Amino acid sequence: MQYRKDKKGNDISLLGYGCMRFTRKGASIDIDKAEKEVMAAINGGVNYLDTAYIYPGSEVAVGEILKRNKCRDRVYIASKLPHYLIKSMDGVEKTFKEELKRLQTDHIDYYLMHMLTDLATWEKLKKLGVDKWIKEKLISGQIRNIGFSYHGNTDMFKQLVDAYEWDFCQIQYNYMDEHSQAGVEGLRYASDRNLPVIIMEPLRGGRLVNLLPESAKELFRKDPEGRMPADLAFKWLYDQPEVTCVLSGMNSLEMVEQNVASASGAIAGCMTESDKKLVEQVREEIRRQVKVGCTGCGYCMPCPKGVDIPGTFRCYNAMYSEGKSSGRMDYLQCTAMRQNTSSASQCVQCGKCESHCPQHIAIRKELKKAAAELETPLYRIAKWGVRRFKLW
Repeated sequence: MQYRKDKKGNDISLLGYGCMRFTRKGASIDIDKAEKEVMAAINGGVNYLDTAYIYPGSEVAVGEILKRNKCRDRVYIASKLPHYLIKSMDGVEKTFKEELKRLQTDHIDYYLMHMLTDLATWEKLKKLGVDKWIKEKLISGQIRNIGFSYHGNTDMFKQLVDAYEWDFCQIQYNYMDEHSQAGVEGLRYASDRNLPVIIMEPLRGGRLVNLLPESAKELFRKDPEGRMPADLAFKWLYDQPEVTCVLSGMNSLEMVEQNVASASGAIAGCMTESDKKLVEQVREEIRRQVKVGCTGCGYCMPCPKGVDIPGTFRCYNAMYSEGKSSGRMDYLQCTAMRQNTSSASQCVQCGKCESHCPQHIAIRKELKKAAAELETPLYRIAKWGVRRFKLW
């Protein structure tokens, strides 16, 4: 296993275990199966386990597995505060204590503000006193490192990076999100500020393996080097020195063994020219399925009404390349679950964006189409709920 340093000099395994997708047996996690998989990963060198308060049963399973095997001291636990569900500091403290109990530990190594959406949300949390609470927990050692996870655009990510003395951050990043979400620009911005970056969704929830277009799958079937979709996607990330750890939601021993083997030989700069060529060919086949030829360059931004134009088109395209539910869920997270919403329907047809688009996209027309398909009745209800109950 390869390791990279965090801000304090600790060695973090390049491959981390994302504990959201444990196999379920009915309504509960299959703890015995999960134990075999987690222990295979730990014995293979994985030392970073990522869970969250809102992942059903996950924290409890992680705590039980570590207790059964007496190996709490062999791993770092990362978990998350669901600040969007909490309205007071009493609620923050109660939730944190519950997490410690679930995890059967007296401290959490890497603690994140879960889905911190924008600067306004962080300022709201500071008014509650979260920053003072964090300081107390860091001094006591109950929290060892503080960070945030993020879905959204690059500019807001940069603002959040600079808003506090974070120890680490977590972003969605993969070869299809190179220029969307925080993107490579955000990754490098954080790294330049000595901020370790944990990567989630390296395979976009498995869609860069299971939901590739048939033409992309054919590229792998005919590949003379025998490369596999997952290995190539991980290698693309491992190649970048700014990446600290890549999370994988592993739920089979085969997956664990394959991913551990892949991470064991990976170093920064490991991508060959042939690897890079294949990634670009796969990207091109995926792009053939898209509705709008947006490259995510961001020249159309900022929108005077706050519309996330590149983000909208990315989710609209994902509906057709990865599945409608996937694109819509991504859109909900990135546009509605924030204090300052960025929905396509906020467009007032001013046309400012179109004058800057190097692809000459009819942005106003395409935004209207995207809104019609992405902003379903369920989306509107969810957005109303977020506004009504201030769940950002």
